[in-house]
Amino acid sequence: MGDPETGPAPADGALLPVPRRGSELLLLVAALVTVAATLLSASLSVTGGVGPGVVVYLAVLCAGAVSLHLVLRRVAPHADPVVMPVATVLNGLGVTMIWVVEMTRSSSLGEHGDADRQMVWTVVGMALCAATVVVVRRPQRLTLYTYMIAAAALLLLLLPLSPLGHEVLGARRWIRLGQFTMQPSEFAKVLLVLFLASHLGRRREVMALVTRTVRVGRFKVFSVPRGRDLAPMAVGWGMAILLLVGTRDLGTSLLLFGTFLAVLYAATARKSWVLIGLVAFSAGAYAAYLMFGHVRNRVEIWLHAFDEEVYSRPGGSYQIVEGMFALAEGGLTGTGFGAGFVQEVFAADSDLVLVSVGEKLGLTGLMAVLLLLFVLAERGFRIALGARDWFLKLTALGYAFLTAFDVFIVLGGATLIIPLTGMTAPFLSAGGSALMANWVIVGLWLTISETARRPRPGPGGAAQDPATEAIDVGPRRNRSGAAGDEAGPGYPAVPSQ
Repeated sequence: MGDPETGPAPADGALLPVPRRGSELLLLVAALVTVAATLLSASLSVTGGVGPGVVVYLAVLCAGAVSLHLVLRRVAPHADPVVMPVATVLNGLGVTMIWVVEMTRSSSLGEHGDADRQMVWTVVGMALCAATVVVVRRPQRLTLYTYMIAAAALLLLLLPLSPLGHEVLGARRWIRLGQFTMQPSEFAKVLLVLFLASHLGRRREVMALVTRTVRVGRFKVFSVPRGRDLAPMAVGWGMAILLLVGTRDLGTSLLLFGTFLAVLYAATARKSWVLIGLVAFSAGAYAAYLMFGHVRNRVEIWLHAFDEEVYSRPGGSYQIVEGMFALAEGGLTGTGFGAGFVQEVFAADSDLVLVSVGEKLGLTGLMAVLLLLFVLAERGFRIALGARDWFLKLTALGYAFLTAFDVFIVLGGATLIIPLTGMTAPFLSAGGSALMANWVIVGLWLTISETARRPRPGPGGAAQDPATEAIDVGPRRNRSGAAGDEAGPGYPAVPSQ
């Protein structure tokens, strides 16, 4: 008799990888209890009771999360058990902060339209996550559509420059479709990581081995890639500068190019690529600083935020300075949901949502939220380590770095470590495009981890643990005859010369 959850045991007595849906269910219950306690506490603090809207939020979130868990139990029983509960608790905490900001803001007291919309986007995002897991059962097949994915990503990046483009506060990031607005770059970043992982997965060995050495006298300084291999770098740099100049989207430009360099380094292990990329992006950003006023304004706000002239002028540093005062007001334990003033600061529920968490819940609550975001990124890196296919490795790693770097950009901008860029914190900030894109990333993480953990048929048809499956591709030799990295499954080794 086999385990009722894993099915019949193999004939040779080998142990199968155990599905972890029971662990996921326990974590999901803990996540939903945490969200319920936070949302009910916020309702009691702000309104003195538990309104029907709060009950609806909890019911919808619980129904969506449990439905997604049931889909995973049936379709992806070996998927990572931590990712979905962590994403759920972050999503729920985000809805809570959006509701609190709306209910306590003097200009919209008693209204909660943004929170209602965020719950709608939450349901859509969870449905997209489930659809991703169901449809993308074999994620390796995405490599068959490498250039179609690249073309779709480029089209999405160019849409804000079309007649559909919608400009807000000097940034042209959105398109308007009737009563709805959408930020195409949020979906483009999902596709770009897939394109980079597919392209670099095929070219990684050639790009890592075939280089030109720069010497000063008899000393080797560093290695540079061949001109033909610089094409991916040029494409990545060009798209980043296009975003920076064309749509005035400094945050997405920085996020995408940083992720591009991270995936490139993971594929090739060449520090020279990172150096070349940083120099090229710095040069492009400096040229944009000299040519465009909106870039100069962001830098001036960053460097002189507390100057009276910069603080008081329209489009100046008022937002970021008041946000820093709100963080200081929160202290160690926070002001509570019903107190504080961060709700009067512009974009307190989107760009500065982490500042809102820091004021209402204090440093303690902010560190807890940051720890959850760190756990989410860490699981992405762990999924990358468990994957055996280089495309899947680079895809999972790219999304993990994207998540971690996004948090750095958001919090770094709010604390003047870097210029404020208007980025949204994963799962927390108001906005449907970012939320749906992040749920799609969760779906891809789940299907990649399911592929890595799923038992494979071994000799005689018996199931075999993928962690112990032998690798039949031996180490290749580089030009000097030294043993190199193993070729990933599906990618040919570079022949020795």
